[in-house]
Amino acid sequence: MGITYLHTMVRVKDLDKSIEFYKLLGLVERRRIDNEKGRFTLVFLCPPDQADGHADVELTYNWDGDDALPSDSRHFGHLAYTVPDIYEMCAKLQEAGVTINRPPRDGHMAFVRSPDNISVELLQQGDALPPQEPWASMENTGHW
Repeated sequence: MGITYLHTMVRVKDLDKSIEFYKLLGLVERRRIDNEKGRFTLVFLCPPDQADGHADVELTYNWDGDDALPSDSRHFGHLAYTVPDIYEMCAKLQEAGVTINRPPRDGHMAFVRSPDNISVELLQQGDALPPQEPWASMENTGHW
């Protein structure tokens, strides 16, 4: 048997706020582990149709804080998800106060940031959608 992808782990400072962000993307909580002895919580989220654990993001929350958490998580790279309608998803995220760092000008790709500054790439499922305003003329914000 070959190698199998399991999950991507990211450290979070505010578990509830982070879960809320990933649920806006459409992920659902698949599993939660509260470790009293180690004083941490692990929350595994995945797309609703992939609850077999092969597309998880693992949120790691240290109960006593995590001062060692970098301020710009750029060493991590990004998470990537396909979405059925990139414009609809970006509008939903923007309405919830999420900054669209790289708008989906091409109808194919966008980047946003989680509450913990994790870069998340959104890709249109299938072919790119035709360019659409306000996205087509929107400038980048920050970096991704």
